[in-house]
Parts: sequence; C-alpha cells; structure tokens
Amino acid sequence: MDSMSSMFDDVRRMNKRQLFYQVLNFAIIVSSALMIWKGLMVVTGSESPIVVVLSGSMEPAFQRGDLLFLTNYKEDPIRVGEIVVFKVEGREIPIVHRVLKVHEKEDGYIKFLTKGDNNSVDDRGLYAPGQMWLEKKDVVGRARGFVPYVGMVTILMNDYPKFKYAILAALGLFVLIHRE
Repeated sequence: MDSMSSMFDDVRRMNKRQLFYQVLNFAIIVSSALMIWKGLMVVTGSESPIVVVLSGSMEPAFQRGDLLFLTNYKEDPIRVGEIVVFKVEGREIPIVHRVLKVHEKEDGYIKFLTKGDNNSVDDRGLYAPGQMWLEKKDVVGRARGFVPYVGMVTILMNDYPKFKYAILAALGLFVLIHRE
C-alpha cells in the first residue's frame, strides 16, 4: 500500500512539462503498437494476425491460452487437416478449428466443414442458422505457428474485468512515473 501512495506522490510532484512528457511517451508507445499491428495485418493478409485460443476444443493440438500466429493469403488453397480461424455471422469471437471436409468446384469456389479436435461432432451447430458450410470469406486466418500459454493474460482479463482495469491502471502509472 505504501508503494501505491509513493507512486501517487511522485505523480503529484511532477511539473506540467514532466507530466506532458510522460503522457506523450505513453501515446508514442500506444501508436507504435497500433502501427506494428497494422503492419502485421498487411504482411500476413489477415485482419487478425495473432489470436488466443479461448477454449479446449482443439486439445491436444492447442491448449486454452496458446497464442496463434495466422496468415490468410487468398491464393493459398484450403485443405483438409489445416487449422483455420473463422468468424460466422452472429458471433463476435472467431473460432479455431480444423478443416474436416472440402468441396471445390471447377470454377475455384470452395466450401468446407470444420470440427474441433476435442469435439465429438462437426461445427454445423456453431455456424449461422441455415449455414451448412463455410466459405473462404469466413476465414480470418490459418494457423502457422504458436506460443504455448502466452495468451493466458488475455483470458484472465476477459474472465475477470477488474483484473483488466488493475493491469491497465498499473501500466498507466508505470508509464507516468518511469523517468529516464
């Protein structure tokens, strides 16, 4: 508790120029992170180049909290066995599952069916009402690599919103107080 009190004392002792400098540093950090994210989107072709596995439906391949790196190059064909991340109408959170079946027409049109490795049935129950197959437009990306358990922080922040605000407040104070 004394450390929190001393942090607030440090902030109170800053003059306007120091406070402005710290806020500016924080803004630079945030804008740099956004630029890196946008750059990754361009390089990978995916609207979400990094995702966190939120459920155990892909165990043992991926565990809850694993961080996945995605690409989504339009020219790459979708194949059986490939792990895709997809969004369906009516659901905000993307789903990470394996391609189970692919139907490809001569004109290049593809439709496919997915299933979680740890699930007993295919994903038709997860798709939009009346939707029996996914199309390429539904794909956010394809898993190309992963780092185990790094995404647990994201899961904690989603499951416990107070934890998220505590982390954000601590990071904000750290940036304001940290002086070179």
